[in-house]
Amino acid sequence: MNGWIGVDLDGTLAQYDRWRGADHIGDPIEPMLIRVKGWIRQGIEVRIFTARASVPEYIPPVKQWLLENDLGDLEVTNQKDFSMAELWDDRCIQVARNQGEPVIKQGLFKRKS
Repeated sequence: MNGWIGVDLDGTLAQYDRWRGADHIGDPIEPMLIRVKGWIRQGIEVRIFTARASVPEYIPPVKQWLLENDLGDLEVTNQKDFSMAELWDDRCIQVARNQGEPVIKQGLFKRKS
C-alpha cells in the first residue's frame, strides 16, 4: 500500500462515551488495536487522526496512551494530505469518488435529497 492509514482515536481505537477531559482516553477496542498492530508489523504507516490534535496540549496524553498500548510513537494529527490512503473512523460516511453519493446509505440523521 502506498500512503498512510488514518485511524480515529475516540470511538474507533479507544472506547468513548462522552468527553471527560484531555487526560482521559478509554480502554482500547481490541479488534481495532489488533488491526493497527498488524498494519504496523507490515510496515504500513499509521497515523492517529483525531480532533484532539487541534489542541497541541491534548497530544501528549494521546502519545502516552499509544505507548501504554504497545503502538509506539505514531504521528497524531488532524490533517489529511495527498498521501492518505484510508481513514478508519466511527463517524464517517464513505462517498463514491467523483459521484457525491454515499456508498452505504446509512447515518444518524434523516436527510431529504
